[in-house]
Amino acid sequence: MRYAVKGVAKHFPTAIISGRSRDKVHELVGLTELYYAGSHGMDIMFPLQDTSSIHHSSYIRSTDKQGKEVNLFQPAREFISMIDEVFRTLVEVTKDIPGAKVENHKFCTSVHYRNVDEKSWRTVAQHVHDVLKGYPRLRLTHGRKVLEVRPVIDWDKGKAVEFLLQSLGLSNSDDVLPIYIGDDRTDEDAFKVLRERNRGYGILVSSIPKESKAFLSLRDTLEVAEFLKSLVKWKEQVDEAQ
Repeated sequence: MRYAVKGVAKHFPTAIISGRSRDKVHELVGLTELYYAGSHGMDIMFPLQDTSSIHHSSYIRSTDKQGKEVNLFQPAREFISMIDEVFRTLVEVTKDIPGAKVENHKFCTSVHYRNVDEKSWRTVAQHVHDVLKGYPRLRLTHGRKVLEVRPVIDWDKGKAVEFLLQSLGLSNSDDVLPIYIGDDRTDEDAFKVLRERNRGYGILVSSIPKESKAFLSLRDTLEVAEFLKSLVKWKEQVDEAQ
């Protein structure tokens, strides 16, 4: 998959938008050719040169692990300490539930219950709800066997897609076709943006039929890899013909 994504990034602007922290995604993927958006798009590394239109509290300049200067857009920076506090509390209240795993993604935190006995799922959910009662500025969303705590701001993966297209200078180009591939409930926000804009395609990865805002579907990650390789092959054939 890394080879397939690397090939696509060679020919097309390519980004990964994940619920994980941006640093964690970068570490897992290990490709410098990509743009990364972590925490459901609340932590975006982007190339925009003119940053005058970006609110100063959300935009910062930083350096990556290679020492290269990068631009970061973080619309939920003010929530970092609050998320950290909630993370530590959730770790404490779920520590006695076998299989429960709590992760801190910097701008959101998640409680995974995939490995929890089904009889204890309700207990996990109750613990999370009880903790959030003291944090009215945070909200709860659901993913695949995961409960995610996020700031109450108007931002999601769909907004991240729009921001990346704008920062890459691709928002108003007639020769650009955005494609978004995802398998999680949170990816529906991105599918919805592309469908409403009528300018791109969302592709749902699922082995079974599901209701979705995506236009197309692939069965699994193997089909995703083959699809990405076919994009590269098509592009190389077009370039050769020209």
